[in-house]
Formats: sequence, C-alpha cells, structure tokens
Amino acid sequence: MPKNLKPAKKWLYFLIFALFIWSYLIEPRWVAHREISLSQTGVSQASTSGLKVVLTSDWHFSKRAWWRVMTIERAQKIVAEINASQPDVIIIAGDLIADRDYKPTIAETAPGEIALVLGELKAKHGVFVTLGNHDWWFDGAAFTQALQTQGLIVLENKSQKIHGLDLWLTGFGDALTGHEDPKLALASLPKNAPAIIAMHDPGTLKKIPADWHNPNTVFVAGHTHGGQVYLPFYGAPVVPATGPRDWAYGWVSYLEKRMYVTSGLGVSILPVRFNMRPEWVTFTL
Repeated sequence: MPKNLKPAKKWLYFLIFALFIWSYLIEPRWVAHREISLSQTGVSQASTSGLKVVLTSDWHFSKRAWWRVMTIERAQKIVAEINASQPDVIIIAGDLIADRDYKPTIAETAPGEIALVLGELKAKHGVFVTLGNHDWWFDGAAFTQALQTQGLIVLENKSQKIHGLDLWLTGFGDALTGHEDPKLALASLPKNAPAIIAMHDPGTLKKIPADWHNPNTVFVAGHTHGGQVYLPFYGAPVVPATGPRDWAYGWVSYLEKRMYVTSGLGVSILPVRFNMRPEWVTFTL
C-alpha cells in the first residue's frame, strides 16, 4: 500500500468509529423539543389562542438501556420536561413498550409500570393515547386498562370532545395489528368540527373514506421513528410503515389532508439514530 494512503485509512477508521459513537451512544439519547405553530389551519380558528398540544410517540420502554434506550429513569426525565412546558393537551401516538419480555420492577405488570410513569404527565385538558403495534403484540387490553387506571384517556377508533374547548380528538386503531377502523372513529366526530386526529401508523391516512372531508382537522402520527437513519438528499432508507417512504418524518399532504409524522422518542430493531433525533412536539394553536 502506498505510504500516502495510510493517513487516509486512519481517517476512515476514525470516521467509522466516530459515526458509531454518535449514532449509537449520543443521538438516540439527544431528545429534541420541536415547537410548531398551527396558525394556518382551521383547527386553530376555533380554539383558545395559545393552546398548547404536546405530541409524543414511540416511547418503547425497555430494561435494556444499551439496546432499547428508553429506561424508566430516562422516561421520567422526559415526563418532567414535558410537564415543565405546561401543556394543555398531551397526545401519545402509540408504541409504549419495546420488548415482549419486559420485566417490571415498580409494578406487578409491564403495562402497569409504564402507565405509572406516563400517568405522571400533566395537561390541563387531559392526556390521550392511541395504542401501537408493540402494545397490541404485548397485551393491548392490559395496556388500555392500566392507562385508564392512571387517568389517561385511550381513544381507539373513537372521537371525544375536549372538555371546555371547541376542539375534538380522534384516535385511530393500529394498522399493522388490524385494529384500525377510521370509518368507525370518524362516525362520532361532528361534521366540520375542529379536530386533531391521531393514529399510530401514518399509512392509516389512506384508509379514510373517500367521501369524508373536514377542512378543520390536522392529523398526527408516529410509528416510523423517521426511519431512525435519515440520509442527506435521500431520506430514510427503510420505513416500517404502510405509507410511502417519503412519509417517514415531518409534514405530509394527501388529498387535501395535512399530517405531521413525529420521529418518536425511542428506538426499535436497532438502537441507532443518525440525522433523526428523537423528539416531542408542541403544537401551538
């Protein structure tokens, strides 16, 4: 090997090592707080000025700190940060758990332990949850019961008016596990009512009946983690969802419907993130 190539080889090894450290140890734990204004939507025109709606998704609680990232202790810190922002409404868009063999330490069951932590979330008008595929793979009914016991409101294919506000929340069931039923969920939403519609898998947006229209809605989703790896000029190489690859993260438009897909808080499959920080989002109406 020519001598002038040896420094280049050393730099290559260094870059590979630095990339590993960044994507495995740093970025998966570097949580961002995004702040987004919804002043251009019909939703904001019918709601209290300055109303703050926090969106979280894909917590993926785990006991394996170096593989799944979201330990009880880390989750408690994020809960405290969210509470400090004094939200009016909190939405959790599914996938609370990472591992099917989760062994709780501060409760009798895994759903009970996770619900204890998320039950500490404080919002003036309530905390609303729609379940994800990992929750159903573990035990969706147990999660529903545990969350409700802690005062969280589970919206599975139904709509509910937020007490004291001219604003509705709708939750769609999970697509991957066969729990989605947008038609049923929207049946209880009054025509043209200002609403935020939450789903786990963004691909569910395509399942909304073709004859349903409401200009006063905004959609939110999780599930994709933004691909966890987001390459410049290309996007996410792999997106585990029923929607298109370019629906991995951020704002999506489809048939005059607008949806925000969050990168979520945890990780799944591989414990890495690159150019796709975990996040929780505050929408200000």
